[in-house]
Amino acid sequence: MTRALVTGVGAITPIGLTAHDFWSNLRAGQSGIGPITCFDASDLPVRIAAEVHDFEASHYMDAKEARRMSRFAHFAVAASQMAAEDAGLEIRDDERHRAAVAIATGSGGAIETMDQMEVMRDRGPARVSPFYIPMMAPNMGACQVAIQMGLRGPAMASVAACASGLYSYMEAKHLIDSGRADMVFAGGTEAALHPLPIAGLANMKALSRRNDEPTRASRPFDAERDGFVFGEGAVVMLIESEEHAKARGAHVYAELAGGGLSCDAFHITATREDGSGAAEAMQEALKASGMVANNIDYIAAHGTSTALNDASETLAIKLAFGEAAGRIAISSPKSMVGHLLGAAGAIGALTAVMAIHDGIAPPTINLENPDPACDLDYVPNVARKMEIRAAAANGFGFGGQNGCVIFRKPAV
Repeated sequence: MTRALVTGVGAITPIGLTAHDFWSNLRAGQSGIGPITCFDASDLPVRIAAEVHDFEASHYMDAKEARRMSRFAHFAVAASQMAAEDAGLEIRDDERHRAAVAIATGSGGAIETMDQMEVMRDRGPARVSPFYIPMMAPNMGACQVAIQMGLRGPAMASVAACASGLYSYMEAKHLIDSGRADMVFAGGTEAALHPLPIAGLANMKALSRRNDEPTRASRPFDAERDGFVFGEGAVVMLIESEEHAKARGAHVYAELAGGGLSCDAFHITATREDGSGAAEAMQEALKASGMVANNIDYIAAHGTSTALNDASETLAIKLAFGEAAGRIAISSPKSMVGHLLGAAGAIGALTAVMAIHDGIAPPTINLENPDPACDLDYVPNVARKMEIRAAAANGFGFGGQNGCVIFRKPAV
């Protein structure tokens, strides 16, 4: 069976419009959270978010095409093109049917649905955009990547709430392992910043209300955490078969070793407090990767900054990794980029890959007063230089969907 290798990275995030800028700012502990500027949030109880600023879709596609796409698809196309460029990949016409896409989302074009509802209400059904359906459909992130880049292999779009991004890497691994594809553009994308979901999440008591301290609002594993911060962005990585990567002399960041999925089958929003469902996904990931707990040096945690998630994830890591849990470096990218929902798992996966590649565990910022219930090594506030042989990325979604993907150093 061929190995699946990460050979290119692309990202649009609140702390960088490339994967390498994202990684540099994540290592430095830079927060991308601030007051909401994309709409008037003055009457909302939550007025902060992790926005993507200064992004121009026309830099990555024809302006006319861009007007017919949702922002979540803009992000997916841009991140995919960057991953291809980073990998130095030029796809020949005779191998386009061997190039696949697996890009997940949580909400798809949710903003278009909300906006077009207002159009129909205020101006009548005849004024609803004829492009509304292809703009809002969740599969259009993946399909627009295929269309714009001429990729004729399978185009897949998982929708698994906040675990969605990790599902895409499981799909990529399957496509490579089964021999169906030689290369897969895999990741997650999300752009759903709008008053309605902000209000809904605020009323669920899921969001931080530190409106006056936005950069300190997301504080995973801290005793004073009060909810997550809504974010937007995308990550796409190019996953290639070992044979294809070697044949073209590709640079390899890491190997995608395997992953695991599970469902809590418990509650529409809450995780199992004992962490057992999430632990099952991590244990399955270890088994699928042919690894044991002591092989893992770093975990990019789900780490949402909510009271229940951070405590239950701590228990889940202890259940899955046993005595090894106490020596693993763990951190949450959400402390800086907020919660990107369908793209959150992809952010975690990119963090794990770059941690292996550069030998650096990025920090969990704002971890000033550790919660006694969160008593593992969460790399507080300052990045740590260390050897990272293998790293896991966790993602847990509403409905109880859990995912864990493991990457490791490529064999020499």
